Amino acid sequence: MERLAQGFRLGDRYVLEERIASGGMADVWRAMDDVLQRAVAVKIMRADPDNEEIFAKRFRDEARHSAALMHTNITTVFDYGEDDHLTYLVMELVPGAPLSAVIREAGTLEPDVVRSIISQAALALGVAHEARVVHRDVKPANILVRDDGVVMLTDFGIARALDARGHTRVGEMLGTPNYISPEQALGQPATGASDLYALGVVAHEMLTGIRPFDRGTPIATAMSHVNEPPPPLAEEVPPELRAVVASLLEKKPEDRPANARAVAEMMGIATTELAGLAEGLASLVNGDWDDDTATPAHDVHTVATPARDLLA
Repeated sequence: MERLAQGFRLGDRYVLEERIASGGMADVWRAMDDVLQRAVAVKIMRADPDNEEIFAKRFRDEARHSAALMHTNITTVFDYGEDDHLTYLVMELVPGAPLSAVIREAGTLEPDVVRSIISQAALALGVAHEARVVHRDVKPANILVRDDGVVMLTDFGIARALDARGHTRVGEMLGTPNYISPEQALGQPATGASDLYALGVVAHEMLTGIRPFDRGTPIATAMSHVNEPPPPLAEEVPPELRAVVASLLEKKPEDRPANARAVAEMMGIATTELAGLAEGLASLVNGDWDDDTATPAHDVHTVATPARDLLA
């Protein structure tokens, strides 16, 4: 990866300008698209000879999953390519910051801000679940907050289509331990309800400034989701918001909200902002996977809190 530097030209089209993020299997660069003359984000798979094949398959899956999801609250994928052993994904460049950075700088966020962010993220998950895609790695680093307050869900790198087999190595637990659902920690398949649990962990962290499940090691942290209740929220948190977070963090998938639409409604999103969304997506229903997860992937307006107000 040493050859990747400012000015490097990828695919005879994308000129790298600045590395803006690094993840488990890729780096993200701000780049200029020479053809369309616009700034873009280019995600480039990091070289890993031991895992190159499985990472490449996940990268292609991410490209397919992301390209199929068109929504205000999901980052748009423009292109996918391979160039001289470099595999890359081109996405819209979001002017803003990851929620992880917002939390790190602000500490705790106001309840209204939490409602806005969770509502928008729930709308994004609803569209993904309607397309039969489970994200499996919902966390603050994968939630971008635009300068105008619009929230964008990104990084479908380990997402799984419900009708396809995932690319998983023996003994591998996918997801981030701090946000993993109890069923994933126990080795069970992730469902839409698992994404909703992770969203509850994110909401709890926004309200406290601290990850609710963090026990020092990945295994201990993952198992704490199974065996420990989340720390209580402060009395200053409105009771209705505490109730929503508690429902998202239920240990059993069937005890969580029925679907992502329900989460947005519980967070107080306006009825008009739910136009076009139907019932029935995202979760285990009565202990069985509901194959009819239809929620039309229509574009909807969002509740947006300007980013300048998040840190005010």
